[in-house]
Amino acid sequence: MNNYSAHTVSQHIPIKNVGEHAVPLMDKFGRRFEYLRLSITDVCNFSCQYCLPDGYQCDTPRNFMSASELNAVVHAFAKMGTKKVRITGGEPALRNDLTTIIQQTASVEGIEQVAITTNGYKLEKDLRAWVDAGLTSLNVSIDSLDPRQFQQITGDGRLPSILKGLELAVELGLQVKVNAVLLKEFNASQLSLFFDFVKSNNITLRFIELMQTGDNEAFFNAQHVSGESIENKLIDMGWSRKQKAQWAGPAKVYRHEDYLGRIGLIMPYSKDFCADCNRLRISALGKLHLCLFSEKGLDLRDTIAKSLNEQDPSCLVTEIQNMLGHKEATHYLDKGFTGATQHLAMLGG
Repeated sequence: MNNYSAHTVSQHIPIKNVGEHAVPLMDKFGRRFEYLRLSITDVCNFSCQYCLPDGYQCDTPRNFMSASELNAVVHAFAKMGTKKVRITGGEPALRNDLTTIIQQTASVEGIEQVAITTNGYKLEKDLRAWVDAGLTSLNVSIDSLDPRQFQQITGDGRLPSILKGLELAVELGLQVKVNAVLLKEFNASQLSLFFDFVKSNNITLRFIELMQTGDNEAFFNAQHVSGESIENKLIDMGWSRKQKAQWAGPAKVYRHEDYLGRIGLIMPYSKDFCADCNRLRISALGKLHLCLFSEKGLDLRDTIAKSLNEQDPSCLVTEIQNMLGHKEATHYLDKGFTGATQHLAMLGG
């Protein structure tokens, strides 16, 4: 493993019990935020064509938040009514204190779901420990079920191990989702493999429209596939729309009586995609991103340090609530706006 994965385990500094919740997080458009996507690193060991085709480039500061800082962030969000935390990257399993981070997140009063999004390379080895620490759901990125094509897309050849880890996740009773980014010249012609997989596996397979970022314009123009064509196909095949679960993400989820699993569609270019936005993002560097495609992150690092020194999240709560006033109604992706997001590993999508 390269040295990008080496993170020291920080001493856990407890902070005061969150006690009574403050005013819930709600923006000026009436959207309520009970879901936090918490990035713990922007490093990734895969080189996916749509995200890091040249591999991870160490061109930004790598002073990622410690476990204690991450804990302070979760306490503050819990005080404002957050119920679900998704741990993301980059690849979060590159941090050697990931199990500690899961455990401390799951132990925060008010947090009811702890999820992780991963490329799956450590599932076989570490999943049981994550579940014992309090993990409740798992998202795994698998852009092809064909080993050769998977390696072509991701630069990695561990698909068999990842699929074994997926089986273990189902066996352990986790809520399991598989994410596949739709790519015109790669996996769009092999959707039947995904449908066959869903037929006999109790997972939710989510097709995600490729999103344009700051450094993938040419690739986006060549590879983007609209999810509407797949949605129409599902409807023609007799699939029906499933009611969205509490704290769920933006996917439209469909089910069919002949299939054990479900199929979801994440279509960020569709009309009113942002109308029911329910999540905020914190980067590994301690910046609040009001949207995946915000112009910039809003720095919370000093306030996080203050909350730790005082062992009280109140100052951090106040700062986050003030910053929420800047959240826009939509991401403007349909107008070609990508904000400060150079690649999806920056914030975990």
